[in-house]
Amino acid sequence: MAAKASKKSITTAIAIADAASWYCSLLLVALILLGSVRESCLTEESVRGKQFLSQPCDEIYVVGEGETLHTISDKCGDPYIVERNPHIHDPDDVFPGLVIKITPSRIR
Repeated sequence: MAAKASKKSITTAIAIADAASWYCSLLLVALILLGSVRESCLTEESVRGKQFLSQPCDEIYVVGEGETLHTISDKCGDPYIVERNPHIHDPDDVFPGLVIKITPSRIR
């Protein structure tokens, strides 16, 4: 009889431990999801629309990935980038990391 009671208490303890581990794992997954959703919400707020287009350009400008001389000219207000940078031989050959001189012709 004692063996039967002992076996029943062991089975109950295993069931409780199993349920507790499931609850802990669900809680962990929920916290991970909550953290990732919160992080993505913060990222969306810090970058909006054309925020970068309104930033003033320095006199020395480093070309970023995906930028063209046309987009830089619009962004910085300098329509004469090629003329003011003799090291640019081909306006279509602009690459990330290229350093150019910017002289805005209009005040933003």
